Amino acid sequence: MSIDFPPPSNGVYNNAGSSRQLANYLEHEDIQRMEQGIYTEGFFNLTDENLYKSQVIKDIDGNIGQLLKTDAKFYAIHVCPSESELKAMGTTEQEQAEAMKRYIREVFIPEYAKNFNKGLSAKDSYGSRGFNGKRL
Repeated sequence: MSIDFPPPSNGVYNNAGSSRQLANYLEHEDIQRMEQGIYTEGFFNLTDENLYKSQVIKDIDGNIGQLLKTDAKFYAIHVCPSESELKAMGTTEQEQAEAMKRYIREVFIPEYAKNFNKGLSAKDSYGSRGFNGKRL
């Protein structure tokens, strides 16, 4: 499983500002996939499915604690399974998406939160977006 943290960009998003630009980008990608007949997965968090983009933006942008205006308020993370890992997750895109969602919820987010070494748990993280290995 390849996992990386792409740097923020002015073209796709600036993580010191609102998450709106990134959410719009992700939604645009899904519209393109739907037009091509490719399975898409909506926004989700640890407990809920098919969240509205507006609620995701509100929740992420409102969860800033005592951050300064220039501090990063969220991170984009690429979680990309290999070809063999994808095959092990299922034979259809929907099965693979469900397996990725379980991995994000049950393995990745808890470990990610723990690695901040601040006593955080998965519940301290807003959550994630279902996708083809590109966003959190």
